[in-house]
Amino acid sequence: MAFFKSLALSGAALAGVAAGTIGAQAQTPAAAPVTASAAANDPTYADLATLSDAADAVVHVRIRKATALKPDRAPGVAPGFVRFYVEANTLSVIAGRSAVAPAVTYLVDMPLDARGKAPKLKKREFLLFARPVPSRPGELQLVAPAAQLAYSPMLEERVRPVLTELYAADVKPRITGVSDALAVPGTLTGESETQIFLATEKRSPASITVLRRPGRAPEWGVSWGEIIDSSARPPARDTLAWYRLACGLPAQLPTNANLSRDSEERRLAASDYAFVRQAIGTCERRITAR
Repeated sequence: MAFFKSLALSGAALAGVAAGTIGAQAQTPAAAPVTASAAANDPTYADLATLSDAADAVVHVRIRKATALKPDRAPGVAPGFVRFYVEANTLSVIAGRSAVAPAVTYLVDMPLDARGKAPKLKKREFLLFARPVPSRPGELQLVAPAAQLAYSPMLEERVRPVLTELYAADVKPRITGVSDALAVPGTLTGESETQIFLATEKRSPASITVLRRPGRAPEWGVSWGEIIDSSARPPARDTLAWYRLACGLPAQLPTNANLSRDSEERRLAASDYAFVRQAIGTCERRITAR
């Protein structure tokens, strides 16, 4: 069962989590690293939600030792970066689906400075978004190149609400696209209702309703369940529901999802989808790829 907590760790407080030899981890880097300037920027809500959603554990650590690996032991490292084998003490587990050892090791790629020197990591504190490496107690694998963030109480404060929503019983499902959309004109001129049914990762029901009434601005909302709620409202920005929509919906309504046969109804469905997409806003990311 998932757990959500923050605690100071003792040697017996938590079990081991992930692992692998230096060579084994080095052969499977998460992806191409981000630039130094991007990593220095504050992550957006979408960044934090992306990292948190992919992680089995979010861990606050203090680095005890960081060993720069030679190129022949660090395949795939991008130019201008160096791979470290890190040994760290676990200060707290912010959230996780797996137990985390009091001492952990992991690999991370870091940018060289302007003089080509590797950064000093010893004694620095970081927030890790990681997964255990099966059958290798005490080692973690970062979920992305940017999954080691410089720790601060402010960063933890921003991450906690994201994790609370992700670990909730009624967590909003990941959106994979649009299944169907249908616009139905009303009896009055300028009156209509458009239903947009969303495809989700686990086939959980989700839909968007757009209502147009004469003399009034169009209204829309999202329903997360079997019942389509005509009084549903748009999700607040920087919430998990907003993130699912902003980062999961396609830019335009797919042609094959538009069920209307009448050309005017098809135009209305596409227009209402565009209206919703603009109202949601962009999925801004600074440190994570899509």
